[in-house]
Amino acid sequence: MSKLVVYLSAIVVACLVVAEPAFAGPGGKIASVLSETFWGKVLILCLFIFFSPLIVYAFCKEKLAEQRARKDLRFMAGYSELFEWLKVQERVKDCFYRVHAGWESEDLSSVSDWMTDWYWQNQQQVHLENWKKQGLVNVCKVTHLSKIKPLLFVHRNQSVEHEGSMVVVAITGETQDYLMVKETGKIVEGSKKFKDVETIWTLTLTNGVWKVSNIESSTMSIDYVNEAKHLPKIETTVLSDLR
Repeated sequence: MSKLVVYLSAIVVACLVVAEPAFAGPGGKIASVLSETFWGKVLILCLFIFFSPLIVYAFCKEKLAEQRARKDLRFMAGYSELFEWLKVQERVKDCFYRVHAGWESEDLSSVSDWMTDWYWQNQQQVHLENWKKQGLVNVCKVTHLSKIKPLLFVHRNQSVEHEGSMVVVAITGETQDYLMVKETGKIVEGSKKFKDVETIWTLTLTNGVWKVSNIESSTMSIDYVNEAKHLPKIETTVLSDLR
């Protein structure tokens, strides 16, 4: 029964996100403009009212996952300052703005130090180079970030202590995001309107540095929230007793 509720919650959240801004800039998808139309707003309101119990349930699960992530990060901060939430949060902000700057310049190699090798090369080839061949350009501007919250923290020890550890965060920022024809300036997807957009960013500890390893739409948050319950107790993942 609980699994059914979780799946229904995921579907509802997905429906709402289809109507709301879905995904900005880096990651390759353009924010939806449906919520800017009258009927789009009506649809969102109807869905919200009808599915409000499931939405509240999903919200509570997300808060519990956030609390678990913060608690585990605090525990690990006793072993390494790499896991102090304020420092992680600052790194997330720096990565967010740097990656967006590289995305807008259409050259992620300039910000490759902020992303894992595989991910920046994948994004460059799959999205930026492909759009360039089609004569398209993605305009993505962020005025400010309003919220950064951890959804999942996984402590690992790949070859060396802490290496490969992963933190997944939900980032909300006021964003302008659209795809246009470079020669004519015609908008083919998205909108020039600034709006709050939530995206899910994954950072992986690589050679002792937090780097962006994935960027996804907010619909993926429920998957990470559900993953938290499968994690081992943080105490069992520590190799050293030194604090």
